[in-house]
Amino acid sequence: MKISYNWLKWYIPEVPSHEKLKDVFTFHLCEVESLDKLGTGDQEDWIFDINILPNRAHDLLSHQGVARELSGLLGIPFNDPTPKYKVPQFQPTNLKIDLQSDKCRRYMGRIVRNVKVGPSPEWVVKHLESVGQRSINNIVDATNIVMLDCGNPTHAFDLGKMASENIIVRNAVKGEKMTTLGRDKIEVELGENNLVIADENNVLALAGVKGGKKAEVDENTTSLVLEVANFDPVSVRKTARSKSILTDSSKRFENDLSPEQASYAMTELSSLIFEMCPNAEFEEIVDIYPMPQEKRTLIFSSKKIGNILGLEVSGDEIENILKCYNFEYTKVGKRSDLKNLERSDLEETFEINIPALRLDLIGLHDMAEEIGRDMGYDKVAPKIPQIDFKPKVNESVFKILAAREKLLADGYSETITYSFGEKGTVRVMQSAENKNFLRENLKDGLGDALKRNTLNAPLLGIDQVKLFEIGTVFTKNGEELRVAYNDKKNIVEMSLDEFCEKNNIAVSDTYGDLLGSDGGVVSPFVPWSQYPFITRDIAVWVPESVTSDVLKELYIQKGTELLLGEPRLVDTFSKDGKTSYAFRLVFQSFERTLTDTEISTIMDGIYAKIKQESGWEVR
Repeated sequence: MKISYNWLKWYIPEVPSHEKLKDVFTFHLCEVESLDKLGTGDQEDWIFDINILPNRAHDLLSHQGVARELSGLLGIPFNDPTPKYKVPQFQPTNLKIDLQSDKCRRYMGRIVRNVKVGPSPEWVVKHLESVGQRSINNIVDATNIVMLDCGNPTHAFDLGKMASENIIVRNAVKGEKMTTLGRDKIEVELGENNLVIADENNVLALAGVKGGKKAEVDENTTSLVLEVANFDPVSVRKTARSKSILTDSSKRFENDLSPEQASYAMTELSSLIFEMCPNAEFEEIVDIYPMPQEKRTLIFSSKKIGNILGLEVSGDEIENILKCYNFEYTKVGKRSDLKNLERSDLEETFEINIPALRLDLIGLHDMAEEIGRDMGYDKVAPKIPQIDFKPKVNESVFKILAAREKLLADGYSETITYSFGEKGTVRVMQSAENKNFLRENLKDGLGDALKRNTLNAPLLGIDQVKLFEIGTVFTKNGEELRVAYNDKKNIVEMSLDEFCEKNNIAVSDTYGDLLGSDGGVVSPFVPWSQYPFITRDIAVWVPESVTSDVLKELYIQKGTELLLGEPRLVDTFSKDGKTSYAFRLVFQSFERTLTDTEISTIMDGIYAKIKQESGWEVR
């Protein structure tokens, strides 16, 4: 957001130089993305482009909000402009406001007659241009000035273009259309979830986002309906994003605003229009405020604030900060109902009335951040906390590790299958196709994994595939940790507790050897080939003096780089002074799918070498 240095001086005349102010922003409030000079001499101004984060967007996307914050940080006076605002005697009104949706939390309306639309005063134009806004006319400029000044968006409708003196706040009718203000004048088709401002016949504005062409203020306008409202932030954000209409107004509403600020905005807007249109006639304000914002208090102690920040904070320091920020507070005496505060700490305890605009102050941690930010986080000395690093044994984790250790020792390999399946008792709202339920057992997924891995047994170099899984299942009675493993083709499944009881696994006060000598660190994963493998079995008669290692070395030499791993001896048979060694060779490429012709060429080379050896014969 762009902030004018001269504009800030309206409220804090004692503000330091722009160079010093940049450091204040950087070290206590937010990042300064740029600082640019505007004009020269008496017209000189400095424009800060500051990055206000979402947690403070509700009160700092305005010059007044930033000025109040700087007043508190620097301990300098803040000039409240409210007493300077002047509006003539109010006239009775026939304005009716029909609030039909709870997405509008407050709506204030006022009719102003006998206005004259024209150019804005020079000071208004310069203030708008300083922060990148163009001047349109005095009425529209007044609404923009108020938004940039106090943070609450406002709007003005041409009463002469409305069907009556009635304002209706409602959800749009599906298919309803509205043409927006501005140079582009985009026609927007609305849906039932879009909140609109309307009269009996037409949509006048997209609530909190942008005004409509229907009641646009122009040079012929003589009567206005002023709108100052507060809308639900989620509704505004969804509408702005769905229609791709991102405005200064929607930016403020979607970050939430206090409904209490609407009163001030209406006063400021009325006074500004009266200043530019001294003959204007103002009618009474119609204020629909179904659920006023609740007043909130917060109790905290200097000791607890210090514990959160990691430094000692005295009661005097906290009291000084509260005074600088103009917080209403009282020192709390000894009270029996303050159960969360220590008795020895009650003398340094404060109870504050949280300002309506400070929606970010919710709990003790927020106040600690506020005080720490004001004092400066550089005062927090780096100190390593005293922590007992002895791990506390989690019973469930211990049982899982022990069960895994047992099954791995028995030659099983662990697998992890999907937690979602085609059937079950707990349906999920969003899921992949054909997986609409949370699994109610492990055996279905483990059975599928067993079938797939059995096909790859030659590639894995094993005779029997042994798999297990430890995971959570979801039944109508709740979640349960279970263990499943295969006994040949049969799958055994039981609860984790039953498995531990069956195998005499008792929970210890330490993880001990369960993590292994390497602390649980395993070898890095080596990816396998995406391409299929080909196996060849070869049995050869050799003299009894020839060992299987000799044949293995031959296969490795002739198997080329396509031979995957070492040849595996699968059978041995001796007869009449000769021994038959049967090996299984697995071929695979990481770059392509192999063909039978390629493998046959390799095998022919192996056969030719065998024929050259005396007493060797392929079976």
